[in-house]
Amino acid sequence: MDTSLERIIDGLKKAIQAEGDGHNFYVMAAQSTKDPKGKEVFLRMAEEEKEHIIYLRHQYKTIKETGKPDKSVELASPAQLSGTSPIFSDKIKSRINDAHLEMSALSIGIQLELNSISFYKQQATEATLPEVKKFYRELVDWETGHYHALLRQQEILKEDYWNAAGFSPF
Repeated sequence: MDTSLERIIDGLKKAIQAEGDGHNFYVMAAQSTKDPKGKEVFLRMAEEEKEHIIYLRHQYKTIKETGKPDKSVELASPAQLSGTSPIFSDKIKSRINDAHLEMSALSIGIQLELNSISFYKQQATEATLPEVKKFYRELVDWETGHYHALLRQQEILKEDYWNAAGFSPF
């Protein structure tokens, strides 16, 4: 097997594993949060990671069998995670001093998304097939949307959380 093809297949294996980790994390975060909107959004994010796994597994199988990706299969559009509070409802602020799990979920989710973005950018740069570059770039865009939503939510809650937890010196 061609070494560039071996690298693509190896990258797909790692991507499938990373998406699986993301899926499991978001399911766990959904099960753990007390915020109804947070539960809904985390489950949606978990579903998106699952869609990525299905897509990547299909490409893995196709590339292994034919040496090229399947151009007829595309990633679905990502959910829009926008608004003033993209992950949690505004009610979370009323119990911010007990929102340790939710704040940890935001931090861990941010790191997972950053890792995915970095990995997918690297894979897109190293890919020799234009179709492979394209789907890795699409994954970068998708994971960047998750990253920005998590980061925005963390920024919205950070000061209140720090004050409630006694992290503020004033």
